[in-house]
Amino acid sequence: MAKNYYMIHDVNLCMYCNNCFVSCKDEYVENDWSPYQAPMPRHGHKWMNIARRERGENDRIDVAYRPTPCMQCGNAACEKAGDFVSRREDGIVTFDLKGGKGKDITASCPYGSIWWNEEEQLSQKCDFCAHLLDDPSWEHGIPRCVHSCPTGALRFVEEEPEEFEKRIASEGLQACREELGTKPHVWYKNLYRFTKNFIAGQLLKNGDVAPDIAVTLTGPGGTAELITDMFGEFKFDALDDGAYVISAAGKELASVNIAGASVDAGDFDI
Repeated sequence: MAKNYYMIHDVNLCMYCNNCFVSCKDEYVENDWSPYQAPMPRHGHKWMNIARRERGENDRIDVAYRPTPCMQCGNAACEKAGDFVSRREDGIVTFDLKGGKGKDITASCPYGSIWWNEEEQLSQKCDFCAHLLDDPSWEHGIPRCVHSCPTGALRFVEEEPEEFEKRIASEGLQACREELGTKPHVWYKNLYRFTKNFIAGQLLKNGDVAPDIAVTLTGPGGTAELITDMFGEFKFDALDDGAYVISAAGKELASVNIAGASVDAGDFDI
């Protein structure tokens, strides 16, 4: 089987610098890459759409960012919605410019990754910068967004599907909205920051911070243990909804319930 292109996003490494978004704009706004792409509008379109999620409460919060382009689905809803949509042998989903004239299929994408270009009368989306990948003079061999990422949050690989399946398992990759069954070519590392929640708190001893103390959390997934940091803080992450019990120093400290949101369990004097 031919090698396919895949994009990997590490949520932990994205710092919302917007380099990927800006480089995408730089590549396509006022640039005609026919027959691959017509120019992107300067405003409105977000072919690399960076989703944000804040978790937690009080002063125990965190924020995560998830760059979201077209998923280049192997089971693409847009392909069923438009006769001008096709999938290349390398897995990239493309829109024919002539065949797609006047056809708005933005509603077909469950990820919201298709955009309507009113001026050009075209449905448009990310295509992994296919015009660059097909150009031997583009020495980097990767899309502009990946090339511009300063933290390594975005990676691009070309592998046979069987090899990428092994990578999914070895790196713990996940698909965005797995329940859709779209067979995407965009995968995520540390996606739990968008799909799961945490319980955090602090241990004190005689009113002062209590570092290096074992804390256990018992809940739907069993029991987990960690050691408080230098400030006596603890944080159990990637948790499903349900009831949990926090224990430390040989005693039960609190019962906490997660229902769709992360929880600040508070401070505990042991």
